[in-house]
Amino acid sequence: MNEIGIEHGIGNNRDEDEAVESAVLHQLLDLHPAQLTLEELKREMGGGRDFADRDALERAVRDLAAVGLVHRGAEFVVPTRAALRFSDLLDR
Repeated sequence: MNEIGIEHGIGNNRDEDEAVESAVLHQLLDLHPAQLTLEELKREMGGGRDFADRDALERAVRDLAAVGLVHRGAEFVVPTRAALRFSDLLDR
């Protein structure tokens, strides 16, 4: 198991990508309202050492932004209002 909790070689790539997306979104929601840069997020999740981990985190942020769950501005990565509201509803 690597530092961001993914077991390489088990399951398929999509399963691994979804696991990283889930971990990234949970981390951003847990730390909200703090705003993290992508580099800070990588360090926070322990994925800064290995290329595969860094790449997985970058793909996760890109894919979460594509579906409207995170905003990736020029500097910060933050959860969208929709993601925050969904999290609030799940916590009820």
